[in-house]
Amino acid sequence: MKEEKTNAMRILDSMKIPYDVKVYEYDVNNLDAMHLSLSAGLNPDEVFKTIVMITNTNALYVFVTPAEAEISLKKARNLTGAKEITLLKTDLLLKYTGYIRGGCSPIGMIRKYPTFIEETAFLSEKVYVSAGVRGKMIRLSPEDLARASGAETAEFI
Repeated sequence: MKEEKTNAMRILDSMKIPYDVKVYEYDVNNLDAMHLSLSAGLNPDEVFKTIVMITNTNALYVFVTPAEAEISLKKARNLTGAKEITLLKTDLLLKYTGYIRGGCSPIGMIRKYPTFIEETAFLSEKVYVSAGVRGKMIRLSPEDLARASGAETAEFI
C-alpha cells in the first residue's frame, strides 16, 4: 500500500529534503505533545510542537517548541515586537493554517507566517514535528526543518 503523503511531506520531497515518517496511535481527548511523544515511544526531547500565536494587531506567528516547554510570552513579545500575544484559538487554526490541533505542521501552512524554531532544537541531530495530520510525524534535521518552514532560530522558552 502506498503511503499517503501530506502537504508537508510533498514540500520536503520537492525540496529534496530527507525525512522519516513515524505513524502513531493518538487519543483525540489527549493531544498533548508530551503524551503523544511518550505513547509513540519517542524521546520527548526530540519532539517539537507547533504553536500558532496571534498579536493584538492580528498578526500570526508560528513557534516550534519542545514538547514539554512553555513559550515565554515576554520573549515572544520581544521577538515579534507585539504589545500583546496570545495563543490562536483552536477553532481558528484550520482557517489560518490549513491544519487542526494535534496535526499542525510548521511546513506547508496555507499562508507563510513568520516562524521561529526554539534554538534547543539544534542540540539534536534530528527532531520530530507533525506531518500535518494527527497520527503522523516527520523526523528531519533541525536545519532542514528551518529551511523547509522558512524559520528563524530563536530563544523563547
